[in-house]
Amino acid sequence: MDVFSDLIRGVRAHGSLFGSTTLSPPWSLHFVDGAPLTLCTVLTGAGWIVPEHGPPEPLRARQTIIVRGPATFTFVDEVGTGAEPIACGEDCATPEQGGTRHRLGWHEDDGGPTTLIVGAYPVRGEISRRLLDALPVVLRAEAGGTADAVLDHLAAEVAIDTPGQQVVLDRLLDWMLVCTLREWFDRPGSAAPAWWSAQRDPVVGEALRLLHAEPARPWTVGALAERTGVSRSTLAKRFADLVGEPPLTYLTRWRMTLAADLLVDRAAATVADVARTVGYADPFGFSAAFKRVRGVNPSEFRQAAIAAAPAARRAPPISGVGT
Repeated sequence: MDVFSDLIRGVRAHGSLFGSTTLSPPWSLHFVDGAPLTLCTVLTGAGWIVPEHGPPEPLRARQTIIVRGPATFTFVDEVGTGAEPIACGEDCATPEQGGTRHRLGWHEDDGGPTTLIVGAYPVRGEISRRLLDALPVVLRAEAGGTADAVLDHLAAEVAIDTPGQQVVLDRLLDWMLVCTLREWFDRPGSAAPAWWSAQRDPVVGEALRLLHAEPARPWTVGALAERTGVSRSTLAKRFADLVGEPPLTYLTRWRMTLAADLLVDRAAATVADVARTVGYADPFGFSAAFKRVRGVNPSEFRQAAIAAAPAARRAPPISGVGT
């Protein structure tokens, strides 16, 4: 499992509601839920994304923008429009219900229809939050590339009403999200996280895959070096240069991320159970490492996270650790 796949696997559109409406300019759609991630793509027509904090962004046909919450944003026909904002949120479903998706089309008097596809994604747990923390507030992907093929499928699917459409549209939006993020991460000057480019290095990328595939294994730098076919010193230097920290420091932080989600998702598991799952035979050593990385001990983290979680919280699967 590569790093990106591990972080995004819990970010899914699911159980979304579709709505269709027709408006004439001026218009203003205010997305009020403040979802952690919201994907906006225009099939036809154009408009502007106006984030709560930051400059407006034009959104033209076959372009995609991702907005990172919790701040809200507005989609308007023109910046400074006099239209009364229409709230899009609770009436269309909410992120707590598993991710929202709306198809809104409206007619512009002088330019034909504008069709906006919106996918709002809940981001639950510390694993997916590591991906969220790597993103800017507004992320733009231009037309072209793999995303164009996804848009063609989306356009065809929203035009019909057949059994299974809900599942197809869910998965198409997930595909669109992955393509958009990959395109942005690969763009020069995107400020992508260090682990993104490091994945492409034949040595460090393999080391990262091993750490993510078997986080509970008693790894040493020597063992990682042997598996990647280089000397210990070569791996240590190359990993630190590309990732920004030594291999075992990275492993500890990843283990604590896994542990944080396990503490909440497995309420019946003891701290010792979680410790063993992420590779610690000694629960005291695990607790010390957890507090060093997360700032609180495991029990305090669990209590605070459970108190803050929605009652119907559905956890994403955790890869690379035992069940």
